[in-house]
Amino acid sequence: MTELSSPNSLKQRLGGRNIYLVGMMGSGKSSTGPYLAEGLGYGWVDSDKVIEEVCGQSISTIFDAEGEQGFRIVETQVLNEIGQHHTLIVATGGGLVTKSENWGVLHQGIVVWLDPGVTSLLQRLRANPGERPLFQRDNPVDAFKLLYTQREKFYVEADLHVEVGEEDPEGVAKQILLKLPSIIRSSNDPGAPQTIAR
Repeated sequence: MTELSSPNSLKQRLGGRNIYLVGMMGSGKSSTGPYLAEGLGYGWVDSDKVIEEVCGQSISTIFDAEGEQGFRIVETQVLNEIGQHHTLIVATGGGLVTKSENWGVLHQGIVVWLDPGVTSLLQRLRANPGERPLFQRDNPVDAFKLLYTQREKFYVEADLHVEVGEEDPEGVAKQILLKLPSIIRSSNDPGAPQTIAR
């Protein structure tokens, strides 16, 4: 790893900006986040876990009680609170990107899209459906493919697109660390803040 992309140098260049991991359910945000946080010396937050703690209920229970619209309101409130802090790796819910107001918070940091592709995602979700509301429906595979198509146009707005293959979560985190320097635009003025090449 070069000096330019060493963890200490990279952390300095990030200037405390949060890194938001986005992507479909099963994309590995929650498993990759801790490794990325460790690699950068950042804190680690899973927004879905925060929602469950705040509400005292599981995500699926909140969906059942409040519907998706009610859940999205809580999700935005939690994101706004997280956005008040800095130097965090944040795993976000798969649908968080669909609300335009959430991008005001996301673009204060760096947005990384983890994308294993539809086939791999479905394999992962079949192996571990958990309590995901989508997989309590009839025809969950068709529903998932439709959801992916609807959300893809939002995910492509991310600052960094990481195509995930057979790597384990630690390997995905290393891939992100290697790619981050390419999107941080350097300034000729050492005292000037560095911006994201969007």
